[in-house]
Amino acid sequence: MKSHEILREAMDEPGVKAVAAALKVSPALVYKWCEPAATDSDPDQSGTRNPLDRVRDIYAMTKDIRVIRWLCNEADGFFVSNPVPDIRRTVDEQIYDETRRMFRSFSALLDEITSSTNDDPYIDTEEADLIRDKWEDLKAILERFVISCEKGHFHLKSRAMLHKK
Repeated sequence: MKSHEILREAMDEPGVKAVAAALKVSPALVYKWCEPAATDSDPDQSGTRNPLDRVRDIYAMTKDIRVIRWLCNEADGFFVSNPVPDIRRTVDEQIYDETRRMFRSFSALLDEITSSTNDDPYIDTEEADLIRDKWEDLKAILERFVISCEKGHFHLKSRAMLHKK
């Protein structure tokens, strides 16, 4: 689904005028966000680049996953990238690398917690934000691993096959 289509459907419930008023923009602009944006290849389109396209562009330019994580967090969720098996490496190498990545991330989380409580027994909001970042990293790594397992990316030979060698 395209971004303007998502926005058009999202505007159904509250209404374009209510959204425009809450964002302090004109209803005409919100209507334009809900139409295909004019491009070099199709200048006759009447829409304009919408906020979803702009957020996508910000991420594409910065490659800073915190932009996406922040948005997911605002929606009471979290971001997990799609796992892609590396066909150049053996399954054993992939599992070893993923496991090592999990332990490193968990260690980084523990280090951040330890560092936050070294000077005093309290964790302030800045320290909590740093802990949150490490936690988001760990959650994403673990979720990608589980999804990889569920999708069958790690096909190990059966024990019977290993013992025949």
